Amino acid sequence: MIATSQKLGRAFVVSTNLRRKSAHPAAGGHLKPEYDAVIIGAGHNGLIAAAYLQRLGVNTVVLERRHLIGGAAVTEELIPGFKFSRASYLLSLLRPQIYKDLELKKHGLKVYLRNPYSFTPMLEEGIQGKPPRSLLLGTDMAETQKQIAQFSPKDAQAFPKYEMFMNRLASAIDPLLDSSPVDTTAFQHGSLNQRLKNLFTLKPLLQAGLILGTQLPKYYQVITGPITKVLDEWFESEPLKVTLATDAVIGAMTSPYTPGSGYVLLHHVMGGLEGKKGAWGYVEGGMGALSHAIAKAAEAHGASIFIEKPVDKILVNSTGQVQGVVLKDGTEVRSKMVLSNASPQITFLKLAPQEQLPEEFIRRISQVDTQSPVTKINVAVDKLPNFLAAPNITSGQPLPHHQCSIHLNCENTQVLHQAFEDATKGIPSHRPMIELCIPSSLDPTLAPPGCHVISLFTQYTPYTMTGGKVWDEQERNAYADRVFDCIEAYAPGFKKSVIGRDVLTPPDLERVFGLPGGNIFHGAMTLDQLYFARPLPPYSNYRSPIRGLYLCGSGAHPGGGVMGATGRNAAQVAFEDFKSM
Repeated sequence: MIATSQKLGRAFVVSTNLRRKSAHPAAGGHLKPEYDAVIIGAGHNGLIAAAYLQRLGVNTVVLERRHLIGGAAVTEELIPGFKFSRASYLLSLLRPQIYKDLELKKHGLKVYLRNPYSFTPMLEEGIQGKPPRSLLLGTDMAETQKQIAQFSPKDAQAFPKYEMFMNRLASAIDPLLDSSPVDTTAFQHGSLNQRLKNLFTLKPLLQAGLILGTQLPKYYQVITGPITKVLDEWFESEPLKVTLATDAVIGAMTSPYTPGSGYVLLHHVMGGLEGKKGAWGYVEGGMGALSHAIAKAAEAHGASIFIEKPVDKILVNSTGQVQGVVLKDGTEVRSKMVLSNASPQITFLKLAPQEQLPEEFIRRISQVDTQSPVTKINVAVDKLPNFLAAPNITSGQPLPHHQCSIHLNCENTQVLHQAFEDATKGIPSHRPMIELCIPSSLDPTLAPPGCHVISLFTQYTPYTMTGGKVWDEQERNAYADRVFDCIEAYAPGFKKSVIGRDVLTPPDLERVFGLPGGNIFHGAMTLDQLYFARPLPPYSNYRSPIRGLYLCGSGAHPGGGVMGATGRNAAQVAFEDFKSM
């Protein structure tokens, strides 16, 4: 899976500067037989849940199966001197209250904001010796409009209005992220006290309605319609439309023409960093440094975190109350509550005792859509890519576009749709959508001087290929070579600059990170699997059919991305129950 060129010799064993050999010294360095709460998995949501519970006085332990913490938010040194954000690679969605509550800056979190943030070079013949055109988007609206005007003056005038329109929708949905969905069953069957308490969960919905006002029908179309239809109403130029459409399909087995793809776009534009709406950035030291900062916050309050402690099963007594977990080595860890940062599929189909779950619940969990189009490729290079549309300077120093999300094979939305169509037939895309990021363009700690790390988030690749093919080394390399050929067309010399690469197909993402089907969100972010229905109604409030067992990962509301809301919300719900145990 990890291949290196002769420039550095053969591949070596994966290592990481974030490997943790023991829990916080306050825990005594050993696993105790009993805690108030056990958290399965040290992904960012699990760590956040631990930090909040421990702050509230709940004695909490986090048990991680891998040799390092972070889940998909990890930094791994796959090639000597090159540190990769091996899975997730950008930060924006993390909830502002979590930054504040956990004092993440105090615990070492540093983020490099990106401006400009998006670069889409065209594959076209230059006119009269000029380079091919490209579209560069940033926070300077006047400069962004100038860029858009290359393709359409009309679109340049419409863009600020579009931004305001989308920001209003993001503002309306924002309060929904920080609380449990409305519990509809409590209104029907709950006690008077439960019904009154549930009225408070209506507040975010009412707030959303007030913000959207009379524009609600128009916003409804954005959420339920295909992103192509939404963008066609605003713009005429394909380079702008396809650049915006990438955020509607990224990580999703959907086409820009698929109804509901508008919500995925919204999911990716409603973040922000350091008070700047919609901003995205690179974490210094890679995404693992974020997980490390959250872990330090949890440990500072007394939580215990252990690596290489895979959970084998969840213990439940005869009355349906959780009692703790059993590790793979047979060790029992007793607790009053268990919060699972694992996917709903792993939690309920592999770890929980099946006899304690309703058959209908098991059936519906097994039917959750977890299709993933993603193959992540991490690349070490000895020089920056030199794009025909924006040539490098002689010094080799990064230029503004190098810090961006660089969109390749994105000349028009039909290219994305065709890539999707290939995957629906069980074939890796002939011309895949590529989001290329170079975090070392801003963060010098990730690579040796003059060298860089590159993240390639590519799609569409099916989990199961047609014709009996499997994702073996030959198929991985064939697909990666195809991706590299595509990059070479935009940036000649790229292939010669490669020192090594790490290729993670959907089955690899599932095996390494526990992502079901390789899905980065633990399940599709489609309208039938959101809010009330995530993971299933009536279990969108983080609870489960087993008393004391909660979901705190991306498979619960509000879904995936490095957001942390699920961990925080689940901890609050679990604490309310804990007070009455």
